[in-house]
Amino acid sequence: MRIVIVGEDAGRAAEFNALLADFGLDWTIEWLPEGATVEPDMPAFDVFVCGLRPGPVGGPELMVRVAALFPQAVRILLLDQSQEDAGVDVAQGLEGAHRVLARPLDPGELVASVESVIDLRELLDNEALKRTLGAVSSLPPPPKLYLQLTRLLRDPEASNQAIAQALSQDPAIAAKVLRLCNSAYFSGGREISDMRSAVLRLGHQALLRLVLTIEAFGAAHGSAKLREEVQDRALRAANLARRLLPGPSAELAATASLLAEVGRLLPGVAAEEGGDGLNYAEAGAYLLGLWGLPMPIVEAVAYQQRPGQMRSGGFWVTGAVHAATALVAGREPDQDYLRAVGMLDKLPQWREWVEPSPLDEMA
Repeated sequence: MRIVIVGEDAGRAAEFNALLADFGLDWTIEWLPEGATVEPDMPAFDVFVCGLRPGPVGGPELMVRVAALFPQAVRILLLDQSQEDAGVDVAQGLEGAHRVLARPLDPGELVASVESVIDLRELLDNEALKRTLGAVSSLPPPPKLYLQLTRLLRDPEASNQAIAQALSQDPAIAAKVLRLCNSAYFSGGREISDMRSAVLRLGHQALLRLVLTIEAFGAAHGSAKLREEVQDRALRAANLARRLLPGPSAELAATASLLAEVGRLLPGVAAEEGGDGLNYAEAGAYLLGLWGLPMPIVEAVAYQQRPGQMRSGGFWVTGAVHAATALVAGREPDQDYLRAVGMLDKLPQWREWVEPSPLDEMA
């Protein structure tokens, strides 16, 4: 395995090589200087590591180039604590990276992160999974409007009017956005009747999640009652996950929680844990991979029921999704896992944050 690290301290090469030797890993590391870029004629590599601003070309842009030129490479973004609130650049970097690690880079964390992504790929490279979902004639299509809005919102100068116009291109989705905007999930009291007001009330990230909810669950297989129940848990879990993982990864955690149960709505997939058929978490992760959603979201959905099986440590997106989806569904999170990542003492507070279901109030 060949690893390329851009813009970091090459003086630490001996430290990294010693750890690789201790682990018995036949990996080589190439340290490129600050300002280096990625070109088509470069020798192929398996792992790419860079910071948010490794030179004139930013880290997010480098991630995009690597994804296009070397799609099998594991992409790892390094962040300083001071960059946690760096806005759009961080959001774009998170979307393009498979994993996010703290600077200065720890060699043990690098190894664990690479192996974690490899494990995920092997988990989803499942013949039964491919055979069952490959035989489905109408898998839910990629969320077209959500992806369009995501691209639009990467422009820091995007106006609320432009976002409202994009939403209005699909009258069916616009109507559902207005209905949900005025529901118990989002209502602020005054009724909203136009798209620009909906954008202002919800904010950009909440609006994105709402559109994604509508597109992901609207065309899914299953009864209307099942879709409504899954959507209800999804919206409440997304709200909770944002609170469990504050900071630059909050929106990733919210989006992953929103999509955690989408696999339940696929034909041939077990709607409950331990039921007959494919595991809904892995099936959902496979679908999200086909849609091209960021790998941290795919990983969190795949491991939502068993976060302790991931090689990489820490809480991060998968931990937030595990805790949020379990609590919203009335299940007990894995306390051994929470203890291992130092979050068990927060569990009582998290329970208090769980929102009641509007469906219960309507029953």
